Amino acid sequence: MVKNLPKILMYTDGSSIGNPGPGGYGVVMIQGAHRKELSGGYRRTTNNRMELMAVIEGLKALKTPGEVAVMTDSKYVADGINQGWAQRWRANQWKKNKREKALNPDLWEQLLDLCAQHRVSFTWVKGHAGHKENERCDRLAVQAASQPGLPPDLPYEQQDSPQLSLF
Repeated sequence: MVKNLPKILMYTDGSSIGNPGPGGYGVVMIQGAHRKELSGGYRRTTNNRMELMAVIEGLKALKTPGEVAVMTDSKYVADGINQGWAQRWRANQWKKNKREKALNPDLWEQLLDLCAQHRVSFTWVKGHAGHKENERCDRLAVQAASQPGLPPDLPYEQQDSPQLSLF
């Protein structure tokens, strides 16, 4: 991997109005004097899915590999990577143990693949504690979740509802 990668500070947050319910994510990326904000939402999803989606969308927005410091208020996301849970779940065909499936394998798969393209570190920050950029991400996520006409989070909705047989 390249030694002198661009350094990006990425703040992320996810939100859902109800859990499940309409959800959104917010991302603030800072590279030197440059700043970029991203947000989006889905009509029915979960808070954890939006926390993951925030990091995924932030990493997808990068044009070249970088050294990315992700600041998240989600223990689920930070611990999933830092404790090696997501890597173990993937190695075990998305199972936490012999009986229990890992949740959100579609998003964890994307996140692990994106992390392999960059040098990424994850740091947990306390949410709703007055941290300027984390608070901005929260506002972006809530705003996105509140928009009318949100698209479906198809992987979530398809696994959440039984398939109907027409015969």
